[in-house]
Amino acid sequence: MVNRIVIVDDEPITRMDINELLCEAGYNVVGQASDGFEAIDVCRKFIPDLVIMDIKMPLLDGIKASKIILHDKLAGGILLLSAFNDRDYIQQAAEIGALGYLVKPLDEKSFIPTIEMALAKGKEFTKLETEYEKVSQKLEERKAVDIAKGLLMKDKNILEDEAYHMLRKLSMDRRCSMGEIARTIMIMYG
Repeated sequence: MVNRIVIVDDEPITRMDINELLCEAGYNVVGQASDGFEAIDVCRKFIPDLVIMDIKMPLLDGIKASKIILHDKLAGGILLLSAFNDRDYIQQAAEIGALGYLVKPLDEKSFIPTIEMALAKGKEFTKLETEYEKVSQKLEERKAVDIAKGLLMKDKNILEDEAYHMLRKLSMDRRCSMGEIARTIMIMYG
């Protein structure tokens, strides 16, 4: 699968140079933008694997646009660019969760390896986030089942094991998860 990349910079020449480097390396540049608002729109449309974004831009700067893009999960990750090797920018980039920080003008020898690393880290973070969401969902379902068991035990004057088997049977009969049955019972008795 070819990685989808969006380039965001207010300088057309910089966008053109980055686009050329990426295309020569076999990447798919799906969109370009000249400010943060355009970047958000392009990311919303394409959900790229990586956004390469300049920090200093008119209207909405790269840091603020990156925060929105990452918060709304509109891209796999963001690699920030700046003409300044500035500690404050580097710290802000780290705080918002950028995958990297490059100083312009770009060093062609290290650019593609940096892109590769950023893409790999972005995929790793996405995988971890998905696993975290699954575990959280299972934990919430488990809590609901425990609460529903307690409600059934109290209402029907039965043991925990019997309440569990009742939930399980309802789940199998209705062909839905025990969590769904548990939530229904919680509403029913709540």
